[in-house]
Amino acid sequence: VQWGDGQRCALIGADGQRWTYAHLQSQVNRIARVLVEDLGLVPGNRVLLRGANSPYLAACFLAVFKAGGIAVGTMPLLRAKELVTIIDKAQISHALCDARLLDELDTAAQQCATLKHAMVFHRPVQMTGGVLPDLEVACAKKSDQFDAHDSAADDICLMAFTSGTTGQPKAAMHFHRDIMAACACWPPHVLRATPDDIFIGSPPLAFTFGLGGLLIFPMAIGATTVLIEKATPDTLPEAIARFSATVLFTAPTSYRAMASGAALSQLRSLRKCVSAGEALPGATRQLWKQATGIEIIDGIGSTEMFHIFISADEAQAQPGATGLPVPGYVAALLDDNGQPVGPGQVGRLAIKGPTGCKYLDDPRQAQYVQGGWNLTGDAYCINEQGQYVYQARTDDMIISGGYNIAGPEVESALLAHPAVAEAGVVGLADPDRGQIVQAFVVLRPGHAADADMVKTLQDFVKATIAPYKYPRAIEFRESLPRTETGKLQRFRLRSAS
Repeated sequence: VQWGDGQRCALIGADGQRWTYAHLQSQVNRIARVLVEDLGLVPGNRVLLRGANSPYLAACFLAVFKAGGIAVGTMPLLRAKELVTIIDKAQISHALCDARLLDELDTAAQQCATLKHAMVFHRPVQMTGGVLPDLEVACAKKSDQFDAHDSAADDICLMAFTSGTTGQPKAAMHFHRDIMAACACWPPHVLRATPDDIFIGSPPLAFTFGLGGLLIFPMAIGATTVLIEKATPDTLPEAIARFSATVLFTAPTSYRAMASGAALSQLRSLRKCVSAGEALPGATRQLWKQATGIEIIDGIGSTEMFHIFISADEAQAQPGATGLPVPGYVAALLDDNGQPVGPGQVGRLAIKGPTGCKYLDDPRQAQYVQGGWNLTGDAYCINEQGQYVYQARTDDMIISGGYNIAGPEVESALLAHPAVAEAGVVGLADPDRGQIVQAFVVLRPGHAADADMVKTLQDFVKATIAPYKYPRAIEFRESLPRTETGKLQRFRLRSAS
């Protein structure tokens, strides 16, 4: 934002409340003053932030950065046991928490010696009083001027906990310069949004996909972002229409659900749609384009790297492919010995760039960073056009009868059938073949989950991809286990197999 642009709209809340950039700066400064003057924050202290997406939560993130603290966002649905793990791991000393989410934090705090200072915000009228002071009341007494702490470029400003697709979250640390570098890579070269765009989406700000896409990136160009608490496939279309949103960030499952169920007239304001968080099935890309005419901008990023490092814009998009390395990053496919694989072969995705993995006190750092490369845990190949094509997580490759089978490819084939709403594929131990392909399927309403449907889907997959990849076992479910950000938790499917 340029000087003199303070009256531009920065944030819009679910209630339609609009914050200008000037008002946002004022709120950030007041919160920073409360952190330093009332809660005794000193640079380097870790501050847990707990709340659903809202302008006030966004201001809390920025205030922690400005005061020299380290922000640690947490997903709203986390329970006390999970919060204890985060507080102990990150040595949290301060917390700013939505009053409506206080119960689990209060339970966790009783087990954590480091957490000494906390305030609540968004306290409902009926929740007057209470043990913890009210952040908004404290802010009202503060000056709206605050000199930012003189942070170094390589001071840590963010600890982002992985979202738990493996069940074992890790704390990925990011410098101030990492956040700024991310703004200079994917957004201007691939997204190419403008200050007149209005961003909206579903990922929580506690997830780096959301923090970048719904706060840092739009603010870097002086655009507007809509922050709503519940951005489900049922509620997003109405919000898109209400606020005339133009840039959408959400997960593949959400695009698929909206393409089938949304009133398309509600989506007319959109001009750019971004998918990340998990692989985008070709069937979902096609379904969305048929419904809206918009080619999804796909991308792969990671909590460890902060945001997207391989992607393709609308003109370069290819069905089934993720894209090309984002300017600023280089990529390679390596074998188990760290050597480049041959043409057409599947290898481990390796990335170098201005951001990189920095785990907090975790031996898995040595697995992620090897020979100067960040090994993301994804298996890829490169197609004839030079684009990177996702195969699977490296621990999701299924070896059956001597064949290597990528579970997401089978999922994509299943999702192309009109009866299938969701699909998850894992390997099931088998004495004869080593593993067989097992699919967990959620059917659309009106379709029977019976033996005939099993055969129908098996035959459909055989006709869509190589027959040896078909699911020899299919189990029908009412829903599939996902993280709060929409990622399929295949480790839970494997444990249920």
